[in-house]
Amino acid sequence: MIVVIDYDAGNTANVLRALREIGVSAELTADPQKIAQADGLILPGVGAFPTAMAILEDRGLVATIKTAVAQGTPLLGICLGMQLLLDSSLEHGQTAGLGLIPGVCRPIPAQPGFPVPHMGWNDLHVLQETALTQGLAKQDVYFVHSYYTDVETTYLDATATYSLPVPAMISKGKVFGCQFHPEKSGQTGLGILQAFVGLCGQDKD
Repeated sequence: MIVVIDYDAGNTANVLRALREIGVSAELTADPQKIAQADGLILPGVGAFPTAMAILEDRGLVATIKTAVAQGTPLLGICLGMQLLLDSSLEHGQTAGLGLIPGVCRPIPAQPGFPVPHMGWNDLHVLQETALTQGLAKQDVYFVHSYYTDVETTYLDATATYSLPVPAMISKGKVFGCQFHPEKSGQTGLGILQAFVGLCGQDKD
């Protein structure tokens, strides 16, 4: 079973709909036992980093997620969910993250012609081949965000050009992040979700 982690961060309905479209069974839950037993985990999200981390802590899910990852369960963070994978964020002060991928979440610098939030379709520039980046070079995906994940190149799989090379996809081991919304990125996005599901050994219904 693929589990979409429920922490009131929004956009879960679109993620579940996209998974159904590719024929994949998934459950939205905050139950630590179900999360611990999942074949794969998806951490979506829209909103503020400090609020999201506070809810995960309140629901006892931080330790649950870290334990699942340590045991080899694949994890995909989407948008805010990707940012939460890092050590910390500078959004509204400094807040500790899940610490699954080294890095800091920083505000996108506003420049003439590049409004913040960064919103819209952008081509992907693939830097490293992973299970999720195969065939993605120059494919369009949909972004909505005001912060970016500042990580070492070791963990940076793809970027998109904006006021800076926006980290679009990151990974470490079986932990993956998409700053864009695959569930809103047409067939390209569905292909990314299908590739992630393939890593989880999850068969279609």
